[in-house]
Amino acid sequence: MERKKRLALNTSTSLLYQVVTIICGFILPRLILKSFGSEVNGLVNSITQFLAIISFLELGVGAVIQSSLYKPLAEKDDEQISRVIVSGQKFFSKLAKILTAYVVILMVSYPFIANQKFGFVYTATMIGVMSISSFAQYYFGIINSLLLTSDQKGYVSYISQTVTLVMNTAACFMLIKLGSGIHVVKLVTSLIYAIRPLILAIYVRRHYNLNWNIKYTEEPIKQKWNGVAQHVSAVILDGTDNIVLTIFSNLKDVSIYSVYSIVTSGVKQLLLSMTNGIQALIGEMWAKQELDELKEFFGWIEWILHTGTILIFGITSALIVPFVEVYTKGISDVNYVQPLFAILIVIANAGHCLRLPYNIMILAGGHYKQTQNNYIIASALNIIISVIAVKAWGLVGVATGTVIAMFYQTVWMAWYDSKNLIKWPFKKFLKQIFVDVVIVVLVHLIINLYFVKTWFEMKSVTYVSWIFLAVKISILVVLISVVINTIFYRTHIRSVVKKSINKIKK
Repeated sequence: MERKKRLALNTSTSLLYQVVTIICGFILPRLILKSFGSEVNGLVNSITQFLAIISFLELGVGAVIQSSLYKPLAEKDDEQISRVIVSGQKFFSKLAKILTAYVVILMVSYPFIANQKFGFVYTATMIGVMSISSFAQYYFGIINSLLLTSDQKGYVSYISQTVTLVMNTAACFMLIKLGSGIHVVKLVTSLIYAIRPLILAIYVRRHYNLNWNIKYTEEPIKQKWNGVAQHVSAVILDGTDNIVLTIFSNLKDVSIYSVYSIVTSGVKQLLLSMTNGIQALIGEMWAKQELDELKEFFGWIEWILHTGTILIFGITSALIVPFVEVYTKGISDVNYVQPLFAILIVIANAGHCLRLPYNIMILAGGHYKQTQNNYIIASALNIIISVIAVKAWGLVGVATGTVIAMFYQTVWMAWYDSKNLIKWPFKKFLKQIFVDVVIVVLVHLIINLYFVKTWFEMKSVTYVSWIFLAVKISILVVLISVVINTIFYRTHIRSVVKKSINKIKK
């Protein structure tokens, strides 16, 4: 299967998975909120983040394994592939054992460190049932998923994830409607998600000529521990906020954060899904040193990701508060309308997507050790600012920490790529950021003009009214984006229009 077809298949299946994730992500939290209340919803999301802390101990080895597989996969070197996979599996098997010990410690300690009103047994058993799928992932699933992604066959993983996600949503919907407790619902979720790694294990054993008993004298995964900073940074930037809120605030704030995250994380993952095949492709080009082709491809990826991010998050920034109003209608135990926090969390997630092309290049090029200080500083900024600001500003405080860390990291990565790797000019990044800012500012200026402001308001707190508003906002953002990009990126726009016309003619 040629590169373009693999990229298209990976992108389409990943996109399908993210769309299904977003839909299911709206259904289940709403059911939990209505059936069990905001504090139970906060508890579930808090435990999820505490369980995610174990991924700290992955120490970035997963990303390094992917980088180590690009060359042997390109050369079809089965022996070297086997060495990397066997070494990686040994690491993740040890991590699964550590996870078991961590879960026991968490079951004992979490009920005392979290600001929550539930009993010890209630909370500890919740942690136990929610940890089952995490154990299955580390023991059976991660190494096979890394192999498939590196070989540009991520579509196998995305299809299995989509199927199990739909199964889980249907099962949980029925259980909640039948009056089952939250523990039963989460136990069923864990058992269904444990099916995923088994599917991947069967596929890999049937389609790859791996020698699981291979011996090696030299560590096959080069720079094995040099991905630590990148990985820890990613975990902190994604998971710190909920943990800080759990310890220094309360579960109601965690619930508010989780509701806004349904939207922002869904949109972010939608954009990430479009890049899932790109890193493997860039990694292959870098391994073969096809630098001219790589530079041209990178230029397009930068523009597409920036344009897509600003387009989607520009729409999100105007629609997120009205959506939350509709989504939480009838739930009165907490005030979910938080406009300033909404803007900050949108900016933070948009920043995560804007840094993607530069981060992908660093990971595909295997520059882990050279870039680790950037990741350490970003992590420190996020933690320190969040912990200091949460007491005074609550949700706004933790979001501020994430925004500042993302801004620093995005600029640093773009600068690093301009000086190293493919030598991408930093002025091109600055131009792209300028265009991004102009589009967003124009959108919000027009929306808030006094003589058109009423056009961009919901007439009632209903999904129908929100959909009408979404259509108007989307048209406005698309029009402004097209006009501004035509001015600054005329060649790109012409190329997109030409390709679109050719496809329509065919």
